[in-house]
Amino acid sequence: MQQIKNTEFGGERPLFASHDLRMDNVTIHAGESALKECSNIVAVDCRFEGKYPFWHVDGFIVKNCLFTEGARAALWYSKNLTMTDTLVEAPKMFREMDGIKLENVQLPDAQETLWHCRNVELNNVTTDHADYLFMHSDNIRITNYRQNGNYSFQYCKNVEIRNAVINSKDAFWNTENVTVYDSEINGEYLGWHSHRLRLVNCKISGTQPLCYAHDLVLENCTLADDCDLAFEYSSVHATINSPVHSVKNPRTGSITADSYGQIILDENIKAPGNCELKLWDEHTCFSA
Repeated sequence: MQQIKNTEFGGERPLFASHDLRMDNVTIHAGESALKECSNIVAVDCRFEGKYPFWHVDGFIVKNCLFTEGARAALWYSKNLTMTDTLVEAPKMFREMDGIKLENVQLPDAQETLWHCRNVELNNVTTDHADYLFMHSDNIRITNYRQNGNYSFQYCKNVEIRNAVINSKDAFWNTENVTVYDSEINGEYLGWHSHRLRLVNCKISGTQPLCYAHDLVLENCTLADDCDLAFEYSSVHATINSPVHSVKNPRTGSITADSYGQIILDENIKAPGNCELKLWDEHTCFSA
């Protein structure tokens, strides 16, 4: 493997079509497409300042590096990336990629990041300003994760999340086969139009959660006081270890909770309209 170290590059495509290359303490200054059409790249202790440094790359390791704000849209149309111990200050990262492993990575400006990606693993990752994170991505595994940003995980498929704090309006819309374990999810309009969303040991807050959901499952979850008008037009099986502030027109299934505040079952309920609302210490409380 060729090695370059303690040097600087700038301008247009300085390392275009490089293969089997290790970079140590290299700075990529302003310019475009520094490592386009490359393969088998290792970057350690490097600094990226120019736009689009890794496009159409197959097989690369990025360790203890910095992507400054100027390195926006840095990793697109690439595959087989392992990134560790790295700070990513630039937005619009990771597009149309297959095979991404991030560990100990910080993304403080993660807007429009991880779109149309497949086979993604995150461990100990934090994201901020992360609006529209993970749009149209699939096969995702996440552990020890913290996120601030709205409209996340929309149109995603086959997702497993563990030990996360997700602060996001409109999270998990139109998703399929998503399971979240041992996590906290804060934000209004959670999980609308989802299919097979499963929440296990989760704390949930935000108005009008989990409406228009198909085959929704909650296991051993808690709902905050602001979770009003929940489950409208959803098919749901839920066990909730807290009061439910209000429920509106769930379509079918069953909900078991400590207690209920307002229960709205009116003429606008949709067929079959037979969701059972139960208490832990009693038989059926209400049935639509």
